[in-house]
Order: sequence, then C-alpha cells, then structure tokens
Amino acid sequence: MTYDSVDRVESAIAAGVSYLIAKMSFSRRMDLMRRVRELARKAEFLDAGQDAGERMDAAVLRAEIDRLYLTWGLREVTGLDLDGKPATPESLVESGPEELFREAVAAVRAATGLTAAERKN
Repeated sequence: MTYDSVDRVESAIAAGVSYLIAKMSFSRRMDLMRRVRELARKAEFLDAGQDAGERMDAAVLRAEIDRLYLTWGLREVTGLDLDGKPATPESLVESGPEELFREAVAAVRAATGLTAAERKN
C-alpha cells in the first residue's frame, strides 16, 4: 500500500494555482483540535455579547482561526508569485490575494473532515 499524506487541490479562481493540502491523521486531528478549541470558545462567547467591541473581538478570533487552519494544513502553493517570489503558505497569509487565502482555508477545512461541532470546540 502507498499512502500520500497530502492532496493537490487546483484553484477554482486562479488558473495554474494549486495547493498542497495535508491529509488528516489521528495525531494531526488532536493537534488541530487543541489549537482551535480555546480560540473558538472565546469567539463564541464574544459573539453572544451585545457590545460592538465584543463582536469585533470575536471577528478577530475567527480570522485567527482561519490563519491557524491555513498554516496548519497548507504545505505548498504553486503557480503563484508574490512580489516576484514563489508563494509560500506564510506569504499567502501575509501578502497574498484574500480570495486565494479564503479558497486555501476552505480546502484545508474540507480536508480535515471535522464536523461543525468539532470545529467549534
């Protein structure tokens, strides 16, 4: 048996761009859930607040969770140069087009296979 621990996902919005996404394993699932758990709890608590500042803080935490997912699961970006250099997961976060960042995050989330409840916790 041969098992590849990553999948290549072609971008639907940028021709020639693809993402190398890590597949889920038992250890990686535990790691991700530990890393996301506390941020998600805080975001949910702040989202329930009436104060605009609390809701803004919740939005910041949700953005941090997206960044965490991307840096956790995106191994490589191909077909994209940022400021004249080949894109990396880190440079996609820092200076890449937001629509490609969002697409890559969605690909990582899909690869996790986590249920909505597991992502929340």
